[in-house]
Amino acid sequence: MLDKKKNHPKEKYKLHPRNKHREQYDFKLLINSCPELAQFVKLNNYNDKSIDFHNQEAVKMLNKALLKHYYDIDYWDIPPNYLCPPIPGRADYIHYIAEFLSSKNNGKIPTSEKIKCLDIGVGANCVYPIIGNKEYAWSFIGADIDTVSIASANKIIKFNQSLKGKIELRLQSNRTNVFCGIIKDYERFDLSICNPPFHASLEDAQSGTLRKLSNLKHKKVRKTSLNFGGQSNELWCEGGEVRFVRNMIFQSKKFSNSCFCFSTLISKQSNLKEVYKALKKVEAFEVKTIPMGQGNKISRIVVWTFLNKEQQQKWVNTRWK
Repeated sequence: MLDKKKNHPKEKYKLHPRNKHREQYDFKLLINSCPELAQFVKLNNYNDKSIDFHNQEAVKMLNKALLKHYYDIDYWDIPPNYLCPPIPGRADYIHYIAEFLSSKNNGKIPTSEKIKCLDIGVGANCVYPIIGNKEYAWSFIGADIDTVSIASANKIIKFNQSLKGKIELRLQSNRTNVFCGIIKDYERFDLSICNPPFHASLEDAQSGTLRKLSNLKHKKVRKTSLNFGGQSNELWCEGGEVRFVRNMIFQSKKFSNSCFCFSTLISKQSNLKEVYKALKKVEAFEVKTIPMGQGNKISRIVVWTFLNKEQQQKWVNTRWK
């Protein structure tokens, strides 16, 4: 017996208007692009085609299909138990930060390989650089502390001809550093992005996962199974999101002239107070908070720059024109 049908909106209006994933998943098209997805697609309790989002392999195959269909990625894979990110949310970050850049350029998004983006914590999936390059032709440097993540992301680049020469990966050998050891003295970046580990401990991460799975299954789940995967360094760090971001903010001051703007996701509204306090302490010239929403999840991007208006205009005229 089918459950009472929910009224699902045809469009996910909370996503950015340019996000290619605003409409409900068209599994016929996705399977056509990635036939391996077919085995995971079933009718759910509402008689709609869907996958089991509790199943790691199903989620990974959905990502593979989305990247193939919308971004022409022929090869994409991640090692077992590594973070398998939700593609629509990752795309939203890229589109919103592109919009921020356009606000500094008379409403026009700078789109070329001259625009250089630094991805802090690129991960094994390499998703931010893929979307940023495919949507806006930006070039990327992806940094990570994990050798397996770097190897996996390099493999994705190697087996996708369209990504070669557009994404470079660098290993951060010092876990306490964010920009030091990654940004070279002569380099200039137009933006940096980051999806920080937001849990403060393994127990906290597991508790959050149980809540998420309980919401997905509409019932209490007591056993931890990370449907989106994730290694410890991807999901949690000592002090959680606040300490990680505060550290990043303090270190960004040293590279104030090396990057047009810095940015990071902030998952918890309650963390903003400490983030703003840190930004005031380092005397950021401009701070902007960009709200984002996906389903019931609300997050935000915090963007900051140390460049004054005159310096910003000179940067734009020199690098973006």
